[in-house]
Amino acid sequence: MSPLQYVHHVRLEEAKQLLEGSEDSIEAIAGQVGYEDAGYFARLFKREVNLTPAQYRRRFAGLREVLQQGRTA
Repeated sequence: MSPLQYVHHVRLEEAKQLLEGSEDSIEAIAGQVGYEDAGYFARLFKREVNLTPAQYRRRFAGLREVLQQGRTA
């Protein structure tokens, strides 16, 4: 794995956590993990995860709800 691939991997893992646990926009999440161009972020995410950021968020929306319920219990 090249250094650049490693950086992308770390950023995308952080993006996954943000997509699962926040309601921030995809553009905002792209910026938070270090991508100024949200379109580039979305293409990279799709290539690496095989889901768009929006698809990933929808798939794991239930996880966010469970986590929030656990915090209030």
